[in-house]
Amino acid sequence: MPVNKTLLLLFCVLITSCTRSYKICGHSSVSRMDGHVLYLKTLQDDGWMNIDSADIVHGTFAMSGSLDSIVMTMLYIGDTPIMPVVLENGNISIDITDKQIRVEGTPLNNALNNFIHKHNMLDAQIADLEREEARMIMDGHDYDSVKRKLLAKNDALLDEFNTYVQNFILEHSDDVLGPNIFMMLCSSLPYPFITPEIRNILDQVPLSFKKNWMVRDFIREADENQKLIEENARMSANNN
Repeated sequence: MPVNKTLLLLFCVLITSCTRSYKICGHSSVSRMDGHVLYLKTLQDDGWMNIDSADIVHGTFAMSGSLDSIVMTMLYIGDTPIMPVVLENGNISIDITDKQIRVEGTPLNNALNNFIHKHNMLDAQIADLEREEARMIMDGHDYDSVKRKLLAKNDALLDEFNTYVQNFILEHSDDVLGPNIFMMLCSSLPYPFITPEIRNILDQVPLSFKKNWMVRDFIREADENQKLIEENARMSANNN
């Protein structure tokens, strides 16, 4: 039976419309980067895997490819990680200067760029508090009163940032940003354990979030550590 040409054409259009691809146009004003190779790598459960690469030639570089799904990657120069990048459908712009790296052009990269900007801004404000403390003490202000005043400001900034991070994770709990920013938050801990802030997040995210392999491994390790802590406490109580 001959294939209906109209149906065949419609099928081809549908296949084409479902194809997703990324295109990266990058610029670097850092002259020492010329001649180096940039890599896009994604973290798998067995380590980092190369996704794409490009030479920096006269301050410019480009990458492109097709996508089966949205992928969280890290931009490397050689073996050094320099910036997270979300590979998603569309045109992505990367601008590298001595002061900052901006990744923009697609929805998740715009959101990630705003998050990093907020993070850096609060880090700078906290650093300013440390310099203000040194200036005030050198100017003869009472040490204890200076400490109390600036500690209150520092705590307020930390509370602001922690609230921002939690809200960001919850807002992006169904895309690649949520689990990755969650793991950034967890990496600041001395070892995996469930803090009240982390519990608050886990109580609100969907099951798909907890099934992410990085989140799943963190929860498993945190549960194992909690059992060890409880066991050590029980043995100490019995010995006393």
